[in-house]
Amino acid sequence: MTEQTADPDTRAVGAKPDAAVVRDALGVGVAVGLSGFAFGVTSAGSGLTLPQTCALSLLVFTGASQFALVGALAAGGNPLTAAAGAFFLGVRNAFYGLRLSQLLALPRAVRPFAAQWVIDETTAVALAQPTRRGARIGFTVTGLTLYLLWNLTTLLGALGAEAIGDTDAWGLDAAGPAVFLALLAPMLTTTTERAVAALAVLLGLGLLPVLPAGVPVLVAASAAPVVLWARGRRAGDAGEGSAREGKR
Repeated sequence: MTEQTADPDTRAVGAKPDAAVVRDALGVGVAVGLSGFAFGVTSAGSGLTLPQTCALSLLVFTGASQFALVGALAAGGNPLTAAAGAFFLGVRNAFYGLRLSQLLALPRAVRPFAAQWVIDETTAVALAQPTRRGARIGFTVTGLTLYLLWNLTTLLGALGAEAIGDTDAWGLDAAGPAVFLALLAPMLTTTTERAVAALAVLLGLGLLPVLPAGVPVLVAASAAPVVLWARGRRAGDAGEGSAREGKR
């Protein structure tokens, strides 16, 4: 009897054709990659040089952290504080990596290179696939497309900022936050996620006038554990109430 060597994962019910996965991945990569132009403009407008701006996209490659860093620097924040805020925003990618390492099961030699592409978009596309093959294709195509476009548009944005002069006069300093909010809003699908976002906004904006630049971002990160604690406390109280009712 011939041994079955095919990965059963590739025969999963609902598996997408490779072409469909590539199409979806390209759509995400192109749509988000073009927003690198906004980062290039914002970074150059905050005082970073062209090489510094391009190095951030090449080496950091996580949009939210990049915008947070240049935004804090533009507001006059301490570079160490700005870097700390960017770091804590990027920590989420480490948790993505834990999940993707099991899903993708890439060879050890490839993992250090793949780690550079572990971001929100590649994770979302990979997790949306019902098979390992689809997840690998989605991750690779999204990561490659996004990395190339993000870095190219960062360069164009930085060059454009130098050409137009004062970016504040054009209101381009708001481009980064606007793009980030546009990416974030559709992800808030549950009441808990919306509550975390609302509390984070209140903390960030409320503390902005009284704390050094970059620090409100760090404080706003406490919104998640606070909301989760409150939710757990409420669920516990509801459980105790139900138990008391059952004893009567």
